[in-house]
Amino acid sequence: MMLLRSAAFALWFALVTVIVYLGTLPALLLPRIVVVRASRFWSRATFFGLKIIAGVDYEIRGRVPQGAVLIAAKHMSMWDTMGLYLIVWDPAVVLKRELLQIPFYGWYLRKAGIIPIERTAGASAMRKMIAKAKDVLARGRPILIFPEGTRKRPGAAPDYKPGVAGLYSTLGVACVPVALNSGLFWTGRHGFIKKPGHIVVEFLEPILPGLKRAEFMRFLEGQIETATTRLIAEGSKL
Repeated sequence: MMLLRSAAFALWFALVTVIVYLGTLPALLLPRIVVVRASRFWSRATFFGLKIIAGVDYEIRGRVPQGAVLIAAKHMSMWDTMGLYLIVWDPAVVLKRELLQIPFYGWYLRKAGIIPIERTAGASAMRKMIAKAKDVLARGRPILIFPEGTRKRPGAAPDYKPGVAGLYSTLGVACVPVALNSGLFWTGRHGFIKKPGHIVVEFLEPILPGLKRAEFMRFLEGQIETATTRLIAEGSKL
């Protein structure tokens, strides 16, 4: 039954994606906010199907940050990008530059105003990312980054990259850690399997600016991993 429901949701997801992407192509020529709203509609439609077809719902805990702030989130599945983009108003998401080359998807990412990063460019990539981040904050938008740079299965050893510390120390803004347990329910190879359950996204207490890089990294990882472990244990009991 779970496999059948997962397949049905995959069809729903494909249908919604095609309709939204093709139906809102003119938005690429309009002000950026039109694409932002179209993207949020896509997430809502996707999550409607996820709940009705696959039995996966979600819950928000903690205070959702707004405005010029840095948000650092655990990353377990594709759900995280869509979910946080919907929950937080108009975040600039730090994503690998290669995604911009994907037809349609990349066009919308560019128009929405993401912060692209070239992982192999070293210090040059960091300088470009920080310059773009400063511009984003000046416009009053939050920045969303996944500090590990890739998705991790529940229980996998953490691997936090230094990019988030570079943003934190340079930008001088608070950083809001985010824990979640989406990997328990959006699972399988390429995330095909959807297990019925309740995804929890928890916004933790902000880390105020001023910490040294090493101290910040230890604190950030400790906060996110401790809360994530708790959410995984909670979700596994259901």
